[in-house]
Amino acid sequence: MPLFDFKRRKAAVALVKAARARGMGVEDYVKTLSPAELAKYVPGADQPKTEMPDVALWGLPPGEDVTAEPFLADARLAEAVAAYRAGDWRPGARLLEEIGADWDRRAHAVQQLGDAAADDDLPLKEWRTAGSAAAEAVHAQGLVALAWQIRTRLTPEHVSEEQWAGFFRVLEDAEAATHAAIEAAPDDPTPWCTMLTVARGRQYDNDGFRAVWADLVARDPLHRPAHDQALQYWCAKWFGSHEQMFAFADEAAAKAPKLAGLALVAAHEAEAKDVEAWKSDRTERALDVALPWLAGEGRDHPANRRDRAYAAKALVVNGRGDEAVEQFKVLGTHADALVWAYGGKGAVFEFVKTRYLACHGATRP
Repeated sequence: MPLFDFKRRKAAVALVKAARARGMGVEDYVKTLSPAELAKYVPGADQPKTEMPDVALWGLPPGEDVTAEPFLADARLAEAVAAYRAGDWRPGARLLEEIGADWDRRAHAVQQLGDAAADDDLPLKEWRTAGSAAAEAVHAQGLVALAWQIRTRLTPEHVSEEQWAGFFRVLEDAEAATHAAIEAAPDDPTPWCTMLTVARGRQYDNDGFRAVWADLVARDPLHRPAHDQALQYWCAKWFGSHEQMFAFADEAAAKAPKLAGLALVAAHEAEAKDVEAWKSDRTERALDVALPWLAGEGRDHPANRRDRAYAAKALVVNGRGDEAVEQFKVLGTHADALVWAYGGKGAVFEFVKTRYLACHGATRP
């Protein structure tokens, strides 16, 4: 059996070349690399090889308490979703009525209630008999969630023909339901946000997607959930490219601090396609804007915890361990953000590993 397989041999050669390019020996060059940088040359080098530090020294909970189960920081929304799953739609209806035109929070609540409706639509049927525009928005979002349940989150080549057929069939119903929700509340951008997901699933071409986007931003040009959906469309894995994705993220970041986190999501998407993006001026600029927003105006925003997770990852990769630890303190035991789900060993492992590296790189407990 060879000492190195092909990939390891290729990585070792690349390490030697990189060291020579800097006029250094391999051992000296390795000392200049962060764990994440070293992992590009030595697979698995970013994984801890020694015992985990006592994370309690940094005020962090033990690794065995970390979970990837979905978590809702908004207690009232969590209660409304729990009530819906127990058969009572009225708390959700009251919550949406009180949220009113806080569009980011409204879209987030509709998404969570839609996820519940995808599992059980009986309470929703009763809710819709009341003639509620909010119920129509939840109905549309629920059908989108159901379509994705059928498709699953597997990569396209692992989705069966039957799953594809069910996915497109339900999405067609979702498109009709979204139009009905738009008619019920013409000024509400929430159904248009749902339509962005429908457009991605139904494979709208770029011009078709831009038409939906134009209707959305006419109602709320800074709609954060809609920007999240649009960024996914412009990813290379869907119907865009790295260039289009980064251009969209840059344009968004220039609009408002609450949109700066999109550049971090874009960096993660690029890295997933083996394009180096975490260590970049764009990421540093995004962190400079996103971190103050997370600590201030955005403290209670629905995107707060998601952005903190991406920020924690970016901070670790860029050697800013102390700041990363502060983000993990807020995240606590919750590894439910999508950034942790891309690793091959599961979200909890990825979260705990990155948290370890944050503590390892921190200058003080």
